[in-house]
Amino acid sequence: MKQIKLQPLNQDVEVSTDSTLLSVLIKQEMNVLQACGGQGRCATCHVYIQAGEKSLSPKSEQEILTLSFITSSKANSRLACQAKVWQDGIVIEVPQGMYIGSIGELKNLIGKRAQQNLIHPLTGDVLVEEGKLILRSALEKMTEIDSSFSTDLRQILLPPEKSMSSGK
Repeated sequence: MKQIKLQPLNQDVEVSTDSTLLSVLIKQEMNVLQACGGQGRCATCHVYIQAGEKSLSPKSEQEILTLSFITSSKANSRLACQAKVWQDGIVIEVPQGMYIGSIGELKNLIGKRAQQNLIHPLTGDVLVEEGKLILRSALEKMTEIDSSFSTDLRQILLPPEKSMSSGK
């Protein structure tokens, strides 16, 4: 068994070797969306490692790719579904809120009060603050962020028009 700490909860947790950080968060009844089913593709389990990064399994190619799209990603970012606990001494910073995986998911919450901050998974922007009523304006904000992100992604992945017409 290994010891890890969850921040800002200041909670020590005992886990089995090779457990994923996601399994730890779920056992602690933390509200983690895991929209992709733990495949490292959605960023809804994004956490920060405050200490003990070497005590975790290395980042996979899929995790590196997904983290590259997250604007709130830092050098100490990990996807909880991909990081396995190998040694003691890990300190995880869990975001104060819940990532929202899709506009449809947010639509289902309209008219309710947010039980915790609702966070966009790719930018880390707070869409709705804890205790506030979830309104259509949150949908507009998420749509705007998604649209901006899609435009940025197309610019990264598609070659500029100049290079496409250079064959003339």
